[in-house]
Parts: sequence; structure tokens; C-alpha cells
Amino acid sequence: MRPFKHRTTYLLGPLSFPIYKPGCIAFTTSIEAKAIQYLPIAFTNSSNNKKLIQIGEDMASLQSSSGVITSLSDSSGRCRRGMTRATMNMPKLRIGGISLKLPARDLVQKVLDMGVGLTAATTSQVEKKYESRTNPNSPSLSSNVSDPMVIAKLHAIMEVVADRVEMHQNIGEQRDSWNSLLLTSINTITLTAAAMAGIAATNVGGPLVALEISSTLMYLAATGMLVVMNKIQPSQLVEEQRNAARLFKQLHGRIQTTLSSGNPTSSDVEEAMEKVLALDKAYPLPLLGAMVDKFPETVKPAVWWPHHGQRQENPSGRTDGNGWSVELEEEMREIVGVLKRKDTEDYLRLGKVALKVNKILAISGPLLTGMAACGTALMGFSHGSWAAILGVVAGAMASVVNTMEHGWQVGMLFEMYRSNAGFFRLMEETIESNLNERDVGRRENGELFEMKVALQLGRSFSGLKNLASASSYSSSRKGEAIINEEFASKLF
Repeated sequence: MRPFKHRTTYLLGPLSFPIYKPGCIAFTTSIEAKAIQYLPIAFTNSSNNKKLIQIGEDMASLQSSSGVITSLSDSSGRCRRGMTRATMNMPKLRIGGISLKLPARDLVQKVLDMGVGLTAATTSQVEKKYESRTNPNSPSLSSNVSDPMVIAKLHAIMEVVADRVEMHQNIGEQRDSWNSLLLTSINTITLTAAAMAGIAATNVGGPLVALEISSTLMYLAATGMLVVMNKIQPSQLVEEQRNAARLFKQLHGRIQTTLSSGNPTSSDVEEAMEKVLALDKAYPLPLLGAMVDKFPETVKPAVWWPHHGQRQENPSGRTDGNGWSVELEEEMREIVGVLKRKDTEDYLRLGKVALKVNKILAISGPLLTGMAACGTALMGFSHGSWAAILGVVAGAMASVVNTMEHGWQVGMLFEMYRSNAGFFRLMEETIESNLNERDVGRRENGELFEMKVALQLGRSFSGLKNLASASSYSSSRKGEAIINEEFASKLF
């Protein structure tokens, strides 16, 4: 604190005007007294947090018909009493008694204590800042400064992910070209072979051998190409690459968010690497050896995320806090039930239907072209008319079947249904993982998590609550079939 200033009081008749100078304090209480008691105040060093207060108990005032100038000075922290009198011819003014009340001693002590506390607080803050700067092991320093190696690793993973996005996009475009080119080529070959078989059968002098052989060879070539095309399912390959590119872009954005909005740790690096490897396994680039089975025995949701051990429930943990409440947990449980009963189940059912249709078409196309090849080969024998009919009709039907399978992209539909089921399965596992973690401090924030679930399902907060309420009401009706239950997702 700054020391009080010396006070020089000019008394002009009955009026007094205080003037301050460095050193000590003089108080004037009334105009009736004849003496002044000076109040010296000495301050010690603020670091010792001690204050010496010397306050006089007797206060007086001075009454005089002439002005008196009193000057006060100080030496070595104490006041030296000195008085210089000067007489001035001033008219006497008759003014009633004026009293100036002094502040109580307790108020002065409180003001000084506040100064001591402020000094101590400021000193402690400065010491903490100095310690955080000089001590590298300080908690505040370690929590605010990220590891440069972790940041470098995340940037390296980001580069790999960006490269994966470019690769899957390029390969997707290439395989989409395969689908259109192979479809056009095979249909052209098939229809040309059927036309040549028909021309050969209408020859009056007998079938032309050259046309018969050419038609047979073209049907055989179409059969082989159809077998390969139906095996790899180019339209399904294109859908796989689309999904892979989208998911890698999503991962790239999450890594950018981690770098920009927080302090990344080594666990973030491990999680990012696991997600990259899981995506590589779910959507492989090569065709031979690592290609996803296009005709599986059982239809299962696509899985592109790493699996972790299920969290153990902690019965003693809190169920509220961090944005979570008992009502929100019940709401999330009902949403998981709807996803399992309706959305995931429905898309798996549609996937099974698409798989059956694709199998039938994939078998029928090469079978029809093979029959057409046999018919054209037998046109020169005794049953030439029936053989010609078989060659022409089977070839035309093969072209229709091929167009239905690859033109309508049935394989792409199957992959889309499988991916949608995987999307809902991922939502189920994410919600259940948060609910199984009884320590709410380790969960994702409840309000943020509810917003994410609502946006992923294409619903508002009120729509999400209404869905959970309807599901709870339907579940309470035991023994009754749930008819016209609403799907959880509004997007697809």
C-alpha cells in the first residue's frame, strides 16, 4: 500500500482546508479545542505482511480569529512536530460548529487487512506462474502443452487417410467404368450372336457354317465374361469404394478436430490407427484373395470399426452428471431397442432379398448364354430348327437378365442394405458402450451425445423423446404384437 500523505491544515477563521503532504496524518475534529494531536503512521515492508498503526486517542480542534498555517514534516518514518505561525488579517466569519467525524479504528484495520490479503494473493499468483514456467513437470504446464511427437504422428496419419480417400475414389471410378463397359460389351456380343444364329437358320440351302461357328464362339465368350463379371460384381465394388471414401473422409475430419480443439494424446494416435486398419480390412482394394465375398451364406451388417472389450458395469457409479440423467439413459435404451427391432432387422431382411435375386440372376445369365451356344452348335444336325430357336431365344433372354442384374445394379443394392445395417449396428454398440460405463465421468457428454444420435437419425430432440415414449408404451403391452411401430431413422 502507498503511505498516507502529510496533511497541512490551513485554518482561515472558523473554516479549515486540509492539504496533504507525504509523511503523516493530522485530524481536525472540531473548532472548539486549542491543541492538535498528530497521528504518525509508519509502514513496514509489505512482504513481511505487518503493519504498525499509531493512532492518537485525543483529537481536538483549533479556534482562532486569525489564520494559522501548520506544516508537518516527517523523518525516518516518524513525524517531527513543528509549527510555524503566521498571522493574516482575515475577517471573522460566524459559522456554526462543524464537526468531522473520524473513521472508526475497526474500519481502518479492515482496510489495512484487505491490502495485506491483496498483496499475499498477488504474490502467490506470481509464484505459481514462475513455478509453471521454470518447472517442466508442473501439472498446468503438462496439461496445456501437447506432445510434439503425438501431433506429428497424427499429421502422418492424416496424410495416409487423405491418400486412402484419393485411392478409393479413383478405384471406384475405374470399377464403375468396368460395370458400364462390361455390360455394354457383353450385351452387344450376346445380341450379335443371336442375330447371326437367326440369319444362319433362315438360309434356304442350309445353315451357314461360318455364321454357326461365329455365333457359338461369341456365346462362349459372353458366357466366360459373364461368369467373371458376376463373380466380382462391379456395381457392388463401386458401392464399397464409395463407402470407404466417405468413411475415410469422416476419419480425416475427426483427426483434424482432435488437433484443433484439444490436446491430443497417444491414445488418440492408437485409436486413429485402429480405425484406419479396420477400414482397410472392411473395404480392401485388391480383387484377388482379399475381395469381400459377394454371395455370403448369411447376411450380416458391414463392420468397419475396431472392436474393443465391452466395458464392465460399475453398480456403485453415479447415473447422473456430465449431461446424463436417469431419463436420458432410459431414452437411449428404448432407442437401441427400436434400432434392433425395426431398422437393423428391416435392412438385413432387404439385404437377404437382394442377395437371393442377385444369386438367381448371376446364375441365369451364364446358363442362358451357355444354352444358346449349345443351340447354335447343333443347328447343322437333325434338330436344326429347335436348336436355332434355342440359340436365338436363349441369347436374347441372356441379354435381358444381364441388363437386369448389372444395369439395375442389384449387387450395389445388396451392399447398400448391408452398409445401412452396419450403420445402425454401430449406433447400437456406441449407445450400449456408453450406458454400460457406470462412471458418467468417463462417458461422452450426455447432451452432446443426445444431439449426435438425433442428427444421425434425422430427428429433433422432441422427435427423439416421442420415439422413446412410443417404444416404452409398446414394450409395456406384453403379449400384444407391435403393429406399425415407427422406424428410428428418418433418413433412409
